[in-house]
Formats: sequence, structure tokens, C-alpha cells
Amino acid sequence: MPYWRKYRDYTIKTIVWIFALAALGFLFWILSDLVVKGLPNITLDFITGEYNEYKGINGIAPMIVTTIWIISVTLIVSGLIGVFAAIYLAEYSRPGPIVRFIRFALDNLAGIPSIIYGLFGYVFFKNMMKLGFSILSASLTLTIMVLPFIIGSTENALREVNRLYRDGSLALGATKLHTVMNIILPCAAPRIITTMLLTVGRIAGETAAVYFTAGTVYRYPEGIMSSGRTLSVHIYMLAKETGRRGETYASALLLVIFISLIHFIVNAALWAINAKRI
Repeated sequence: MPYWRKYRDYTIKTIVWIFALAALGFLFWILSDLVVKGLPNITLDFITGEYNEYKGINGIAPMIVTTIWIISVTLIVSGLIGVFAAIYLAEYSRPGPIVRFIRFALDNLAGIPSIIYGLFGYVFFKNMMKLGFSILSASLTLTIMVLPFIIGSTENALREVNRLYRDGSLALGATKLHTVMNIILPCAAPRIITTMLLTVGRIAGETAAVYFTAGTVYRYPEGIMSSGRTLSVHIYMLAKETGRRGETYASALLLVIFISLIHFIVNAALWAINAKRI
């Protein structure tokens, strides 16, 4: 190999390593900053107590419950719509103007800023649909926001299933629906679950859309029609209005831990399922 090619390869590898280490460095910097400034402020009362800025009560339990509510409702609605829409696009659709319009709409929805989704949810779900500031308004708004990602990723997962599985099932006399539900979906399930996992992080970390639709009330929600304050909105309100940086960093650290814990549990379950298959 000529010397200049070796030098080029070495230079490219060096640049790649530098950028990779830089990315890890930024991640370590953010996490270490959260741990150093947030961990001393995390106590059992902080995690399990209620919040009242006028009485000096600084718990975040209502915000945790509201966050779980919104994540759960959004995943149920967006999961059902997204998976079935992806099944249609991957297994039943034929090239044509309708499919092109659907893909065009999904591509455009994916590029809209979250503040626009929040304004749409405020006008349509809160005012026109008379849902008010509620978990349902926030969940429906977030559903529209995450649908392009869920549909696109799920469609790719379905298309990557080996074509021989489809042909073999159909050759044995199975219907198209039976093949999709009992052959294709189980094979694509790990990828679909991973997609939902990534969606959890997007939902839990969203602030603008939730701020306009769920409200900022720091109380335990009584149902999907109750308003509430999520952890991300609480972090924003603490940083913007109170200036209590210790509680802000503690809330942000707990949000990161919460999302990481969900990822760990789901990945462990996927690993156990794959181990049984092998």
C-alpha cells in the first residue's frame, strides 16, 4: 500500500476517534454535572413528598405520577396507531398517490418543532375538543408528535424480516393477516419494542407541547382528564421561576435515572426473550 494511503487511513481513523471521544466526553460532562449538583439534594422526602412552593415543600412525587400517566397513555395510543399504520405501509399498500401523500405528511410532521405541536394541541384538543388542560390533551398531542418516528421505524423493522418467512407461511395456506400477526410481527417485535423505548425518552423529556396542554398544576392526577405537571415541565418551572438550582439539578438527575431504568428493564426483558429463543 502506498505511503499516502496509509497516512490517509491513519488520519481518518484519528479524526473518527477524536469525535467519538468528544461525544463521550460531552455525555460524561453532562452526567457528572447532574450527579455532583443534584445528588446531594435527593432524599426520600424529595422523591415521595408533594410540592408546594409557598409552604416550602419540595417533593416531586406528583410530577413523577403525572409523567408516568402521560407516558403510558401516549404509548398506548401512538403504539396502536403507529404499528397498524406501519403494517399497512409495509404489507398492504401499493405505490400510488395515497401512499406518496402519507409519506410526505409523515416526513413533514417529523420536522415540525415541538412548540408548534403544543400550540396545535392547545387550540384543537384543549379548546375545540373541550378537553381542557389534561393528561389526555397532552397525550394526544404527543401522539401526533411521535407518530412519524414510530411508523417509520416500525415499517423498516417489518420490511427487514426475511422474505422467506412470508412466502413460506403463504405457501402453507396461511392468510395474509395470519402471516402478518403470527409470523412477521413476532420477528420484528424486538425492533418495535426498541422504537417504543426511544419514544419514552422523547415523551418524558418533552416540555413545550406538555406545557401548553397538560398545564403546570403540581398535584396528583385523578385520571386522564386531570391537569398536572410533568418532571420536564417542573424542571423548567424551577429553573425559570424559583432559581433553586439544587432542586432543579436533582429533578433532572431523577428524570435521567427514570428513563435509564426503563431502558434497562426493557433491554433485560428483550435479552431474556432472545435467550429463550436460542
